[in-house]
Amino acid sequence: MIELGQLNRLKVIREVDFGVYLDGGEAGGILLPKKEVPENTRVGDSLQVFVYLDSDDFMIASTRKPRAMVGQFARLRVTDVNKVGAFLDWGMPKELFLPFAEQLRPLTVGEWCTVFIYIDNSERIAASAKTDRFIEKNPSDLKVGQLVELLIARRTDLGYPVIIDHRYEGLLHHQDLFREVKPGQRMSGFIKQILPDGKIDVMLDKPGYARVDPLAQKILDYLEAHDGHCPLGDKSDPDAIRETFGVSKKAYKMALGSLMKAGRIKQDPEGIRLLG
Repeated sequence: MIELGQLNRLKVIREVDFGVYLDGGEAGGILLPKKEVPENTRVGDSLQVFVYLDSDDFMIASTRKPRAMVGQFARLRVTDVNKVGAFLDWGMPKELFLPFAEQLRPLTVGEWCTVFIYIDNSERIAASAKTDRFIEKNPSDLKVGQLVELLIARRTDLGYPVIIDHRYEGLLHHQDLFREVKPGQRMSGFIKQILPDGKIDVMLDKPGYARVDPLAQKILDYLEAHDGHCPLGDKSDPDAIRETFGVSKKAYKMALGSLMKAGRIKQDPEGIRLLG
């Protein structure tokens, strides 16, 4: 069965002047336009394609991959607004429709908004900015320290609300952020804590001592590049530590402790020194 708004692997059943038709089963032949047909494609070949609807609401295939598929969240730019809604650039020839009824407020061309992509009641692919309806509320399958995929949704006074694994909402606090991020970015992160009310805090580094290893290596690399010496010790100014290593003073002290315990460095009034 064809999955609309998803990647499908389909067999080429017929060649025509304007492309090839793929076997859509009960949906019939699905056109893959000529400009997207891979070179040397022949009848009987299987191709991985994204299936969506053209301007006449017929299924059409594409070898392009959209910025997000049905069942996923994305932050997309508004390219047009008319009397029925807005249209978003999702990386496909036909833009994604965002009805007025699914907007939190009126949008203008050039704006960005975080949306969920779904199949509407008329069996068309559409977007909704009312993302709360699509967020799961019981994160029972998540645990502290778990690696997850994050979509940065927007910026607030507390931090950056994020979408976790296209399922849950979480928060990346400013205090846990030691490198620049911006809305729309996708990146890996870790579950920091899950509160009793189900709210989730995330970090870009592993919580606790587990996040020291890459930082410890970064400190060692710095020492090797600077004749085995770094003026920053565990009592140094937090801003100086953040400017040099991009981390908090707490994380830096944890890394120093790990390296000293391993016998890789020593600390003196002038900073830290590489041993051996």
